[in-house]
Amino acid sequence: MTLLKTINTPSDLRHLSRPQLSTLADELREFVIESVSKTGGHLSSNLGTVELTIALHYVFNTPEDRLVWDVGHQTYPHKILTGRRDQMHSLRQLKGISGFPRRVESEYDTFGTAHSSTSISAALGMALAARTKGESRHAVAIIGDGSMTAGMAFEAMNNAGVYDDINMLVVLNDNDMSISPPVGALNRYLARLMSGKFYAAAKNVGKSVLPTPMIEFARRFEEHAKGMVVPATMFEEFGFNYIGPIDGHDLDSLIPTLQNIKNLKGPQFLHVVTKKGQGYKLAEADPILYHGPGKFNPAEGIKPSSAPAKQTYTQVFGQWLCDMAATDEKLIGITPAMREGSGMVEFEQRFPQRYYDVGIAEQHAVTFAAGMATEGLKPVVAIYSTFLQRAYDQLIHDVALQNLDVTFALDRAGLVGADGATHAGNYDLAYLRCIPNMVVMAASDENECRQMLTTAYHYQGPAAVRYPRGAGCGALSESQLTSIEMGKALLKRQGKNIAIFAFGSMVQAALKAGENLDATVINMRFIKPMDVDMIKQIGNNHDALVSIEEGCTMGGAGSAIAEILAQAGICKPLLILGLPDKFVDHGDPALLLAQCGLNAEGIEASIRARFSQNDEKHVANLS
Repeated sequence: MTLLKTINTPSDLRHLSRPQLSTLADELREFVIESVSKTGGHLSSNLGTVELTIALHYVFNTPEDRLVWDVGHQTYPHKILTGRRDQMHSLRQLKGISGFPRRVESEYDTFGTAHSSTSISAALGMALAARTKGESRHAVAIIGDGSMTAGMAFEAMNNAGVYDDINMLVVLNDNDMSISPPVGALNRYLARLMSGKFYAAAKNVGKSVLPTPMIEFARRFEEHAKGMVVPATMFEEFGFNYIGPIDGHDLDSLIPTLQNIKNLKGPQFLHVVTKKGQGYKLAEADPILYHGPGKFNPAEGIKPSSAPAKQTYTQVFGQWLCDMAATDEKLIGITPAMREGSGMVEFEQRFPQRYYDVGIAEQHAVTFAAGMATEGLKPVVAIYSTFLQRAYDQLIHDVALQNLDVTFALDRAGLVGADGATHAGNYDLAYLRCIPNMVVMAASDENECRQMLTTAYHYQGPAAVRYPRGAGCGALSESQLTSIEMGKALLKRQGKNIAIFAFGSMVQAALKAGENLDATVINMRFIKPMDVDMIKQIGNNHDALVSIEEGCTMGGAGSAIAEILAQAGICKPLLILGLPDKFVDHGDPALLLAQCGLNAEGIEASIRARFSQNDEKHVANLS
């Protein structure tokens, strides 16, 4: 690692010779593998961007020139070359560096990304800001082929194509894969462009040998020939100057191409072809397995665990989806490019005609499901809580307003650990419960999750089931498909004086705290409709009340309880516990919950602190 150790900023990189850059690429790739094997994180995507990252920082004057990465999980080489090499051991850990670009982390991280398809919009904003301020600098958006399937990318291109005096470059990192295998017409289009490489070569040769009087004739011929040889380049129709495709692992192609582009005015589009997992044979062979691995031995690769693992909520959903599909041929499974993440691999294999991956297009996914529902089918949209935020208007306008029968399986609800604030599902309880016609449930264990999914599926309208990342308490899932009574809570423990209303993932911690406090504990199960009768009964029979949710407290489930108590005229002190009004950083999920006071010890301490200060009768049994 002799060369890599000398690179503390991109300016150091620009002093290297071309042969040294190739050596640096080898060292950087080796460092990424060693680093991720010790911390876990995204691997395949970062191995594919090593040469591209070097070339961009070599050619462009970063950070004065702006690089915007999309999505951000391909930026480990960027972080290493921009002064964070010695911090990579803390990657995605509590108080360590993020796995995604963060503006507060480095001046080289010009825009925070983790959700996809935002880079072109942000880069255009930067380019036009430079023009407005009279500054001469470039804005470069590096976007993956999967991210190009989202409408936002094309909205931005449509806007950018009319400005012929900006210094803006879009680099399409085409690795034929986002996370899951590629889908859709755009991928087929890119494949056809690849087949047209010989056309680009022939065009360049022709221009070099034709005499001047023939140039105009050649230009006219080119327009016709291009349509015959390759499809008309839609990127050029958007107003971009299209260049490529070129080999994204060949520095001798990348660097001179980028240097030439740097001298061009107007929106430029460079099509770069890379390979996920490049340089690590195991990741090349299985880029999905090595997309986001935990710790592993690079020499041996990822080995299956010998210890029996608890069933994850994602696996519960995947099994339920297959079981329900076997009983109802109207069931349709929909995912926005998260087949593996949402647990739909087996469903696709068993029911390929009823499986739809719409690409990274959450808005389209929801309205697509609505369209199917109007025809009497039963769509199930498997989507992360944080990604459903991107389709909020469609959820309200296209599904709920028409009271259409769409089931939403919300994975990754609550804190998600190493992925941090960008991927945390902190807001779904608040943003769903205010929508008319919606049913909203939160699962407290694996079996209850299965029951809730069945309940949501049979409900004739929009319904959502939220469940956290990872495994639950180890509750065995029943084989049958049974529903639970709509809007009914469960009394889990009868105590005295203090009652705890617990939602979803907080039920187990609430029960532990309840034992020490001799408190009543209720598994609320439903956020909407809530069990009003249970809340009134408990409110009248207890001196102090507590609500606990793994979600934002502002407008969340606790707020709903407060509204019900107020409407019923029940004036009892209510402590609302949940996630704080701030973005919670990455780290171990258990540590993060403890920091937020949402483990059993934190819940008990908060209750004692709140009710031991003001009124002795509330805590007669807390000493």
